[in-house]
Amino acid sequence: MENPRKYRLSKSESLFVRGPLTRFKNLFFIFKVLYNFIRAFQKMHFIGPCVTVFGSARFGPQTAHYKSAERIGSEIAKLGFTVMTGGGPGLMEAANKGAYEAGGYSVGCNIVLPVEQKPNPYLHKWIYIPYFFVRKVILIKYSYAFVVMPGGIGTLDELFEALTLIQNKIISDFPIVIFDSVYHQELCHHIQKMADNESISPEDMKLLFVTDSVEEVMEHLKKHAIKKFGLKKHKYKSLWLLG
Repeated sequence: MENPRKYRLSKSESLFVRGPLTRFKNLFFIFKVLYNFIRAFQKMHFIGPCVTVFGSARFGPQTAHYKSAERIGSEIAKLGFTVMTGGGPGLMEAANKGAYEAGGYSVGCNIVLPVEQKPNPYLHKWIYIPYFFVRKVILIKYSYAFVVMPGGIGTLDELFEALTLIQNKIISDFPIVIFDSVYHQELCHHIQKMADNESISPEDMKLLFVTDSVEEVMEHLKKHAIKKFGLKKHKYKSLWLLG
């Protein structure tokens, strides 16, 4: 098992906004980032099409949010997708657990934090990543859809990262599902307010699908991920691109 301390940032590195560095330190930083990208690409290369589930680390097994995430992870796995999360506890663990216990494949991109975040026990494969921006690339790179569960600042960061990339056609228009309309009510109202004030296009509202139904999530993924991108079921229950 990997030791997360191996990838922990030094005190100077963790102070990201600290003005210019020497050319040597800038070069060293670039090589460290490149190394982490290459290591992540190698480790995740054969995982197959994923659905990434974003959500809070703070909701435990006794909560309704955890139970919903667990069921969603299970149903995503039954469709043939690999379930990818941030690899930690809470709703990340729930989605991984659902996939793992349903016989699907479950992976995690675990961030290295000062307060150590351990991989949850429902992962077939995981990787430690010391940089949030590298982690977000990996969470997005291998996914054909994104499911946003109730969460905090990190979850919103991941949601808007995916939205921005799709809006600007940096990546394909993969489906983004926001689960739990009550929890996300104010968020959805604010996004609608942006459209009403023309700070985003009304067409951008079509990039989001908001629901409280697990069944509707699965139907949305079937139509806008599996069918749209030509994914077919492999004999080992996983999905692969046609051709």
